[in-house]
Order: sequence, then structure tokens, then C-alpha cells
Amino acid sequence: MRIGAITRDAVLKAIAEYDELGRTGFLAKYGFRESLSYVLVHEGGWYDSKAIAGVAHKWDHGRALLPQEFSGGKDHAAAWLRRAGFKVKAVRNPDWARDEVILACHLVMANGWKGLDANDQRVIELSALLQLMPIHAQADRNEKFRNPNGVARKTFDIATRHPDYQGKPTNGGALDLEVLNDFLARPAEMVEAALLIREGVTRGDLQSLPPDEEDELDDYSAPEGRLLMRRHRSRERNKAVRTRKIAAVLRQGRPLSCEACGFDFAEVYGERGDGYIECHHVVPLHQAGESRTRLNDLALICANCHRMIHRRAPWPTPQELRAVIETRRASQSRIPEQNRSGEVVQHGLV
Repeated sequence: MRIGAITRDAVLKAIAEYDELGRTGFLAKYGFRESLSYVLVHEGGWYDSKAIAGVAHKWDHGRALLPQEFSGGKDHAAAWLRRAGFKVKAVRNPDWARDEVILACHLVMANGWKGLDANDQRVIELSALLQLMPIHAQADRNEKFRNPNGVARKTFDIATRHPDYQGKPTNGGALDLEVLNDFLARPAEMVEAALLIREGVTRGDLQSLPPDEEDELDDYSAPEGRLLMRRHRSRERNKAVRTRKIAAVLRQGRPLSCEACGFDFAEVYGERGDGYIECHHVVPLHQAGESRTRLNDLALICANCHRMIHRRAPWPTPQELRAVIETRRASQSRIPEQNRSGEVVQHGLV
């Protein structure tokens, strides 16, 4: 049995059984709980999507899936039902992304660190902007997605976490406090980031960026948000700019080695590594804007050092990372160890 391989006919049979037994009886029979994230919408009725997908397997493969064998999320039950031609609807909206909280926090900051009402024109305008942002798929949104009421609540979640607020905070999340603290610690950078996100969404530039894989940026620290990080990555991956940078370095008679650790791909991998190196855009996200990438904005970097630079904010420059590497190398060279004959030797000493 291939999990997820269900046909439209099998889904219709599961729906018919659901209608016959009723919601409570159907869920009890197969051991499912009520869907919390997605529902199947069919002929005006709403059905628990995970239960329907699991029971549909009975008609295609001889037995229903057990609840613990799969999830009801967008990559399992919801995706299978959509693939079979059915409409699946989000029950609740996705959590706020960092980019969205940045825009809300900027609005609260501009309002003197006070929350705003749902009928405030600035809240209505931000609501419309958030609905344009290419972060959450349309299928994961319901009809209340980032509406003025929700945006207004978020402004109060942020405002009531401000250190000068004397009352009881509302039910905001850890991300609200995290972004608020970034604004308090680095106001100029965060305001510039908010303006760049707003400008990019309004102009449509951020919508046109190639998407990253779901987990590609998981280890990257991007205080200015993932949309600006995607723009940053897009510039680093620009093949034409990278080619020009490599050509310029070779014309100067310099090796294509990592500016942080000195790694040379050709030296280690021979012909396979000849001419290869990654490029890192050294201009911070909040300063990048729409300006044309200059070759001096790029540094040659190996994949390991590139990942380490992006891993934690504030990002070190290649020179700063090089200083860290050299300090550690010097420290390790002074650590005595026993060689194979049992003698104590020092690294780097002959």
C-alpha cells in the first residue's frame, strides 16, 4: 500500500459513510479526532479531512490508515485530497511569520508604542499589505486571514510587551517579544528592514523571487525576515554576477580560495573543483535595497564558511570569521597530544 495514493472514488465512498454514520460515529469507528487544521469541503458540507483521507485508503488498499500513520497537515491528508480533485480549507490561519511581525511592530513603533484599533486606516492598509505577502499559501488561509481585527490584536500583543507598558500583556507569542527587542536594540536597522519589505511587497519584487525549499533557511538567522533573506540569496546565486566576480579575481592573479578559511576547491578536488567557489553578499539585508549588486559587494567563500556566516546574527564579515578561525587554530596548535609512539608533541611544531 502506498500511503497517500487515494482515488476520487474512494474519497467519495468515505464521504458517503461519514454522512451515513454522522461525524461522531464515523470518527469513533476509525479512531480519529476532529480536524484542527484543515477540512474537506464537498457539496456544501465540511468533513474532517484526516479521517476522510485515512478511510479512503480502505477502499483503495483494503484497510483504513491508523491516525498515527500520517498527519492531517498540508503535506499529507490535505495534499492527498487536493490531488484527488477535492477542495480543502484551512480551519485556522497560519502563525505570524517574522516578516509580518516586523511590519506590525514598525506600525506600533510609529504609533508611540501603542496598539491600534481595527478601524484605524493604518491597520486596514497593513491588513491589505499582509494579504499580498508571498509567505503563506492561499490554501492555508481562511476568510479571516490577516483581517483588520487580527492585525489590530497583533499590534496590542506587541505594544503590551513593551518594557514601559504597566498593565497585563495580551496573549502574544515569543516572536512578538523577539522582534520588539530587535526594534529596541537596533531601531534604525529594523525600520529600514520594514521599509524594504513594505516596498518590495508593494512593487511586487518580493513575489517574483524564486522560492527556497521549505527547510533551506532553517539554519539561517535572518532578523530582517525571510523575504529579504530570499532576496539576499537570490543575489548571491546570480550566476552572471558570480561569473564576473570570479573572472575579476583571476584577472588580478588571486586564487579562488575562501576569504575566511583559505579553502581552495581546485587544490583539494583537482579538476573537479577548478573554477568553483561560492559568493557571499557582504551588504547587510537592511541596507541591500534595490541597488545593483557591485562586485566589491561580493566575497569569495566556501560552503562551510558561508553557512556559518548566515547561521547567527549579526553576521560576521569574512574577515571577522577568518579572525575567529585563526584564533582557534592558534589555540589548538598549543594543545599537546600523544603521538603514536607515546611522546607528547605540539601541533605545528617540527
